[in-house]
Amino acid sequence: MKRPIFSKIVLKISGEALQGRLGHGIDADVIKSVAMQIKEIHDLGVQIAVVIGGGNIFRGNVAETRGIDRVTADYMGMLATVINGMALQDALEKADVQTRVMTAIEMKEVAEPFIRRRAMRHLEKKRVIVFVGGTGNPYFTTDTTAALRAIEIGADVILKATKVDGVYSADPVKHKDAKRFKRLKYLDVIKRNLKVMDVTAISLCMDNKLPIIVFDLFKKGNIKKVVLGENIGTVVEG
Repeated sequence: MKRPIFSKIVLKISGEALQGRLGHGIDADVIKSVAMQIKEIHDLGVQIAVVIGGGNIFRGNVAETRGIDRVTADYMGMLATVINGMALQDALEKADVQTRVMTAIEMKEVAEPFIRRRAMRHLEKKRVIVFVGGTGNPYFTTDTTAALRAIEIGADVILKATKVDGVYSADPVKHKDAKRFKRLKYLDVIKRNLKVMDVTAISLCMDNKLPIIVFDLFKKGNIKKVVLGENIGTVVEG
């Protein structure tokens, strides 16, 4: 039996991924599928932290174009991530996986405040952590949150779950001749403006030699395949 090549991971899931075919909100079937995939790698003994977005409920950058103050809009987006995090916690605990939601914006009734040492202890006790509330600051994306939290907890890798099977030279939906990359360097991502993650997140990963693997979330079993070292998706490293 194959053994995991990573012992501690941060799984980055966009809010849009959770909306499934609904086009908005949370698709119960999608979140159940994600929870079962996380359970698969949890059962292998991997320590797991999840960073979740809120774009299925509210997008701060879109709201700004409609006249909402940018800082206010960003905080509204952070609150949307809390809703998603609670939904994922519910799905995981129904699958018998102990889970803790940790937030950068204090709200004691629904989630624990993010404290690094407490987060490390949860992981040691084989609990899955769901990080919500972004960094707690406006102007930072959940991509940056994933990079920051991964560095803080000493993760081996960021697994960026997307709707496509890796990083392409152009949008594969619009450009049929788009090329999928198997491996990329951090600087290539920045120079080519490949939109893997925002520049702040890529820079944090580059400075701390933290690899990123971009893969298709919707192909069942892919999270486990990545953790076991199978050659899928795109690897971004130094």
